[in-house]
Amino acid sequence: MITLHLGDITTDREAEAIVNAANPGLLGGGGVDGAIHRAAGPLLLEECRALGGCEPGHAKITGAGRLAAKHVIHAVGPVWHGGGRGERELLASCYRRAVALAAAHGCHRIALPAISTGVYGYPLEQAAHVSLEAVDAALAEHTTVAQARFWLFDETAFEIFSSALERMRRQRSGR
Repeated sequence: MITLHLGDITTDREAEAIVNAANPGLLGGGGVDGAIHRAAGPLLLEECRALGGCEPGHAKITGAGRLAAKHVIHAVGPVWHGGGRGERELLASCYRRAVALAAAHGCHRIALPAISTGVYGYPLEQAAHVSLEAVDAALAEHTTVAQARFWLFDETAFEIFSSALERMRRQRSGR
């Protein structure tokens, strides 16, 4: 089941894992990444340093520091270069890998941001479609993860993801 929420992903008290829209260095940054690192505290940065970075399209897991969740899954999305450099596949891959890591660590609820849609420049409408389809497929494969909770940072993102989710559900039901 996929649900949408408007606001700050770090406030999610139901998810066992929070997905971070990380950069390849995994050492914090701006946007969602910075918010998660600030809320989790210095222990998260310490754990991230030991991971040695992460390639776009991949994900790695750590503890969650001061966050209510048990884990932070650091998913590195692609930088948008116009869509001809495998961005779609890389974005879908980081979401699939995040759900797989959540399942492997016994998480039943996962909180997800709109990866790559900030400074990485991925167009929000396209990202919504790719993200929701990838997570939907990953949930079907990893049935122990019962809920994916997308957290959208503003009203525009929330509306775009809401429309994309409704289209996906209509297509699935054949309407």
